[in-house]
Amino acid sequence: MIDHQESRRLASTNESDFSYYGWRVVTAAGLGAMVGFGSLFVYSFSVFVKPLAAEFGWSREAISRGFAIAALTVAFASPALGRWLDRCGPRRIVLPCIAIFGCALASLVFLRASLWHFYAVCFALGLVGNGTAQMGYARAVSTWFRARLGLALALVMAGTGIGAIIFPFLAERLISGPGWRAAYLILGILVLVVGLPLSFRYLREREQSRCSHGRVQAGITWREGMQSLPFWIIVIVLFAGSVAMNGAITQMVALLTDRGISGRTAALCASIMGAASLMARLAVGWLLDRFRGSRVAFAVTVAAAAGILFLARSATVPMACLAAALIGIGLGGEADTTPYLLSRYYGLRSFSTLYGVTWTFYAIAGATGPVILGRAYDMTGSYTALLTVLAVTLGAAASLMLALPAYPTLEGDLLAVTSPAALNEVS
Repeated sequence: MIDHQESRRLASTNESDFSYYGWRVVTAAGLGAMVGFGSLFVYSFSVFVKPLAAEFGWSREAISRGFAIAALTVAFASPALGRWLDRCGPRRIVLPCIAIFGCALASLVFLRASLWHFYAVCFALGLVGNGTAQMGYARAVSTWFRARLGLALALVMAGTGIGAIIFPFLAERLISGPGWRAAYLILGILVLVVGLPLSFRYLREREQSRCSHGRVQAGITWREGMQSLPFWIIVIVLFAGSVAMNGAITQMVALLTDRGISGRTAALCASIMGAASLMARLAVGWLLDRFRGSRVAFAVTVAAAAGILFLARSATVPMACLAAALIGIGLGGEADTTPYLLSRYYGLRSFSTLYGVTWTFYAIAGATGPVILGRAYDMTGSYTALLTVLAVTLGAAASLMLALPAYPTLEGDLLAVTSPAALNEVS
């Protein structure tokens, strides 16, 4: 039941007011994303590789296949998950996803020497993964904000960044103490204790965002969205960025140590990249509320391209640190701009479905980048040539953002432009 005082907060439309209910949704979403797949599982996975190898005698390649299974499952499950988010609302999808994710993670306490057992759990984690990550929460947050949407989404993404800092350290401490089985159990319980209560209590869409009397919700259909030019511009830039940045991230430490930079300094560069990504998420959110989103996206993508180009030629510590920082800016900015642009161009009717499709392309590209860079090194003994090509390609893709048309005209909370033909008119 919602009391009278909370009803008044729900009815408030002042996004600058700290008591505005939308900020509670943002807080719950940020903390939920912090303990979700994109944060907890992704960034703690590597910490468990050696303990699992020591316990069961599995090769590192075999263990890493579990991560690949989870990542590819996320890629192909995201469009359907997005469709359900649009049809049923975030609350009905996110809560079961959190419950399954937390229980599946905790169930690894019972893991035995069967790779198929491990792979099955990784598959289950990937199946519900994006329901616990920013994709699951972005729709609910987007219904509450117009003027401060960029900042609101940035705070949700910041939750993922904070988790990326916390969970590798926490997992390592737990493994060093009670052991890896207890670590999985505690992390799974943490997902349930943090994610479920907050989402159950605060995760709801703004009532005005859902049309009444059987009318269709504001925005265009996912089919119309996929027929429009802006959608494919966003996808192309996202794909190019994912190939280049994920490839650079996975090979950064090896590249720098090959050039005589110490392992400790190379690890420091990785930390600088993470810190820059977190700060960029907040800064880009602020910029999106004040400047045209396509121009902000262009700037952060060019920064990433410059960082990859510098990394290709890094031979000194200052240049390596600068390269890491610029790539971090691209990572953080990309996380903010994609959902922001989708909500501005297409409204909320099929927002999660379209967001899910972009995730499929992002994940496939993210799996491709490390592979082609690793192969390039095996064939030539150097990353330089391919990194340079990827940097130039990403810079060229970034320029496509400048071809995006103006946002559709808004009438209250409804998109006045509902035709993909109108969206295809580039400015």
